Amino acid sequence: MTYCVGLCLKDGLVFLSDTRTNAGVDQIGTFRKMSLFQKDKDRFFTLMSAGNLAITQAVKEILLQGQLLNGKNLWNVESTHDAAVVIGDAIKQVYDRDHKALEKAGIDFNCNLIFGGQIKGERPRLFNIYSAGNFIEATPETCYFQIGESKYGKPILDRVISFDTPLNLATKCALISMDSTLNSNISVGLPLDLMVYEKNSLQASKLVTMDESNPYFQMIHQLWGEKLRAAFNSIAEPSWSGATPSRSIASPAKKMGAVPIHRNSKVVKEVLAPVKATAKASPKKSVAAKTKR
Repeated sequence: MTYCVGLCLKDGLVFLSDTRTNAGVDQIGTFRKMSLFQKDKDRFFTLMSAGNLAITQAVKEILLQGQLLNGKNLWNVESTHDAAVVIGDAIKQVYDRDHKALEKAGIDFNCNLIFGGQIKGERPRLFNIYSAGNFIEATPETCYFQIGESKYGKPILDRVISFDTPLNLATKCALISMDSTLNSNISVGLPLDLMVYEKNSLQASKLVTMDESNPYFQMIHQLWGEKLRAAFNSIAEPSWSGATPSRSIASPAKKMGAVPIHRNSKVVKEVLAPVKATAKASPKKSVAAKTKR
């Protein structure tokens, strides 16, 4: 499995991915999920992938080779939206080639991508591209996408990230999101690939691979755990007596009692009727009667 998160913000883009693949407890490998595409100072794209590794690698190879799909590739499209269309077409080409063999082997066609970047003259854009080749685009209201093991790292993103979040703060938030995922899911693992793209730069000026020896990620891992425990311990425990109104956990308006059992209800009678009829048809003989025999 994997975890990738991409953020589209006012000042640029943030991409973060792990590198673990998991095909069973004894088949764990390290493969890059992030790929960069750059052409002079004209365009810059980043692609992150989750799903079946053979499928996602096949899609990336088509893109890297610059194969024309309906006359277009990543190097000649006029907008980032058109680039997302090209990636969708590459997915469809791999599907047409491999889906019958995959179905025969009982394997799902699983491919999920986060793609973003900028072409000179337009704003940075971010897309989530699905197995069918269709996609959605990030908006100021929904400015981030996750793929893979997304649930563990989502709460911190929801509480902190907005379209106006500065890039450095967003980078910290993405790393905390990743640390939470690493802590809760063994199928996500180091090293991490981090790419912070500054608006209109059209280059990878802030790109780093982080492992367990990275001092900043070590600090985040340690402090985030400590701060969470401190925040937890700072919250008062519930009061059942109601002596402290702000901590009262018992509802003052209504208390729930035990659920009553209506033994004479129509439903119970209907359920028990066949049982009673069977018992009358074949009464059990007493032990004493059996002994007299």
